[in-house]
Amino acid sequence: MSSLKGRTVIITGASSGIGEETARLLASRSANIVIGARRVERLEALASKIQQDGGSVTVQRLDVTALEEMQEIIKLAQSRYGQVDAIVNNAGVMPLSPLEALKIEEWNRMIDVNIRGVLHGIAAGLPVMKEQGFGQFVNVASIGAYEVSPTATVYSATKYAVRAITDGLRQETAGQNIRATLISPGVTESELADSITHKETIDFMKEYRRIALPAAAIARSIAYAIEQPTDVDVNEVVIRPLV
Repeated sequence: MSSLKGRTVIITGASSGIGEETARLLASRSANIVIGARRVERLEALASKIQQDGGSVTVQRLDVTALEEMQEIIKLAQSRYGQVDAIVNNAGVMPLSPLEALKIEEWNRMIDVNIRGVLHGIAAGLPVMKEQGFGQFVNVASIGAYEVSPTATVYSATKYAVRAITDGLRQETAGQNIRATLISPGVTESELADSITHKETIDFMKEYRRIALPAAAIARSIAYAIEQPTDVDVNEVVIRPLV
């Protein structure tokens, strides 16, 4: 019997990539999945496949930059399944460009989704977890949380922030039976690079992303962190392609 059986997991950014594969995997291991993203039609198609395979899944439109929407998806999970075992703060955007391109709207979008989105997940979920006496936050960062490269300055800054937030959360909730895990993928097959609008960066990323991990590999690391015994807190996982 899977150790995930009956656990309720909320996944943001679940309409594609890592979020989608994580939903598939956790549902296949008998977890109750609540999936959120802005593209509801993609969520519904995913939910249909999960249900056909016998999985338990609930769909909710979600924009992580809106705190009230994050609060609503948590309320939905509570009402449907009675508890929230884990929140996977996975939603993220990556419109890379050099600073001199002054893509200020794209900078702000990364800050809003990549940082505020994670903080909103924590703000909405932490009171619930403290009240029920247990829970786990799994925050998806990037190897960009450990190193900075040209065109990725702002993106890396947001992922460094997620790393700091996750470690701070871990320390502040010590002794409260609330776990905090940072998952930092290397280059992974996803739609992240599709949001890049700077031509030279687009051309560079085609080669840079030539060798990439399947999103399912990251999903397995998330499942690993969640399925550990409740007295085990996997703090950080860094995953890179083998080259």
